[in-house]
Amino acid sequence: MVSVHEYKRFENSLVQQVKGVFAFFIRGMALFFKTLFRTITRRYTVVLVPHSEKKVYNLQISVFSICCFFLVLTGIIGVICWYGVSYNNTRGVLVSKDSRLKDTQASLDQLRDETAQLLRAAKGFETALGSTLAYLGADSAIQKTGDAASGDLSSFFDINETPAGILPEVGDAQRLRGYLSSAVEPLKEIATLLNSQSALLTEIPSIWPIRGGIGHISMFFGQNENPFTGQYYIHKGIDMSTYRQGDPIVATADGQVVAVEYDQDGFGNNVIIRHKHGFYTRYGHMLSFRVKAGQRVQQGEVIGYIGNTGLSTGPHLHYEVHIGSDVVDPYKYLNIRSSIARTGR
Repeated sequence: MVSVHEYKRFENSLVQQVKGVFAFFIRGMALFFKTLFRTITRRYTVVLVPHSEKKVYNLQISVFSICCFFLVLTGIIGVICWYGVSYNNTRGVLVSKDSRLKDTQASLDQLRDETAQLLRAAKGFETALGSTLAYLGADSAIQKTGDAASGDLSSFFDINETPAGILPEVGDAQRLRGYLSSAVEPLKEIATLLNSQSALLTEIPSIWPIRGGIGHISMFFGQNENPFTGQYYIHKGIDMSTYRQGDPIVATADGQVVAVEYDQDGFGNNVIIRHKHGFYTRYGHMLSFRVKAGQRVQQGEVIGYIGNTGLSTGPHLHYEVHIGSDVVDPYKYLNIRSSIARTGR
């Protein structure tokens, strides 16, 4: 029982101490706020005395008013500083964007100039392509447009209204794309024709019979003076000379070798090749052979070398072209490719 009473007394004592501490804290807080309230509500008089006998002005202010004034002033200064920093940042961004805008404008102007030049080049391409197709006899899939009106570049092609908000150059580029797309089929047709023509040119004797196109014609086809007898006779081929022996001789068209022989009193070492379409070619006075009878050869393939065999006054190649049993001037066929190139230009 004694221990229970002691516990109760200790409990009551602890409660009284807690209450005392709490009451002391409350009184302290009340005193603090009371002192603070008295301080901030304390009034001061500011006397404004002029240097004359005019009325003296008294201005009564409190600490609270002064604190509020400085708080508002600090807020205003802070807002001004914030707006100043924000303005400088915004101004820097605007200057940067203005510079980019000028660069973009310059690029756009350059793009417009390039578009104009591209359209002019496309017009020239259209004309050249039309002429080429007409020359080759191919039907053009490209529809011609009218003449340019008032120098407007868009009049190079079909004139359509450009939707609002879209640059005219965009419409021109779109029409140019359509034009180029329509040019694909004619170009394929040209490629097909050229491939056919190229195949034909490999089947007829149409290249220079000395590799590299070197040498010159020392005697043409037809009536000439015989260097041995001094009398006029019909020269049935052309003589080509490089002033030396050993230069490679090539087949002037695809074909099959039908004769590899030696004629002491005539062409010396000579080769005869049969080609398509009734063509035959002869290569005479050769130093040596690179082919044999029955062999298939391609245009440009080496068949032998320039020599001075048979009835000859010096190293040269005697070159003949036959169509069936007729002998023709080889020079006409040697110029086929260059004639086609000149006509194309």
